[in-house]
Amino acid sequence: MAMQLDSYFGSFFLCIFCFSWFLSFPAEAAVRKTLYVSMHWHGLKQFLNGWADGPAYITQCPIKTGHSYTYDFNVTGQRGTLWWHAHILWLRATVYGAIVIMPKEGTMYPFPQPHRETKIILGEWWNSDVETLVNRANKLGIPPPTSDAHTISGKPGPLFPCSSKHTFTMEVEAGKTYLLRIINAALNDELFFSIGGHNMTVVEIDAVYTKPFTTRVILIAPGQTTNVLIKADQPPSRYFMAARPFMDAPVPVDNKTVTGILHYKGIPNTVLPSMPKLPAPNNTNVA
Repeated sequence: MAMQLDSYFGSFFLCIFCFSWFLSFPAEAAVRKTLYVSMHWHGLKQFLNGWADGPAYITQCPIKTGHSYTYDFNVTGQRGTLWWHAHILWLRATVYGAIVIMPKEGTMYPFPQPHRETKIILGEWWNSDVETLVNRANKLGIPPPTSDAHTISGKPGPLFPCSSKHTFTMEVEAGKTYLLRIINAALNDELFFSIGGHNMTVVEIDAVYTKPFTTRVILIAPGQTTNVLIKADQPPSRYFMAARPFMDAPVPVDNKTVTGILHYKGIPNTVLPSMPKLPAPNNTNVA
């Protein structure tokens, strides 16, 4: 389950209520489960607010099932694409979302103003309860299983079985420029990301503006954020955006490709999207 949360300059005040229902996608049923969890605000500097950073057993006790906890901190002087996630063991794979701190009012971006902004959150999905999986692996002395799917904003896309209806789609208008705020919330995997037929201009990495450069593919590590500009300058159609892991070591990895769709306005949904050419999983030259 991916949740999204935007923050605009100023204070941040959030109350988390820890509930005892473990939500599962794409299953329709919910299983009652006791959870102990905290929330970490990934990338926030927490000036004089260290107690609100979120790591359980370090800055706070975990939030017990049925209880609530209030995070109160200030984001003044900060800006950019950040994110938040659960911060106990593998529960980080289950609950996460975006934090977008906009520039100070009246301040423009140091690049052309986009027509629209979109958040793209890359994640991993296990069909089983991740805590059960990792606890079983620890008892047996074996590595935990790799994920069953990758996701874009919580959806695995049409390449995953029975998931054609669970596909992230971004509609664009020909000639317009869009800012994508890309977050890798995957638990373990570095991911290549590309959009069929389109260049991406990287303008920000980990909430810091960078000298713009243009590329067909980016590599984004777990916990990292990257902002890119794309211009809808290709023949109006439908194009896959896709991500899959980079791994150059002989260890198991979920090598499945997740896809979303860049959809030009007015194009029928029946048009088959074009697939980008992703690097080989062990391509260190691109990485």
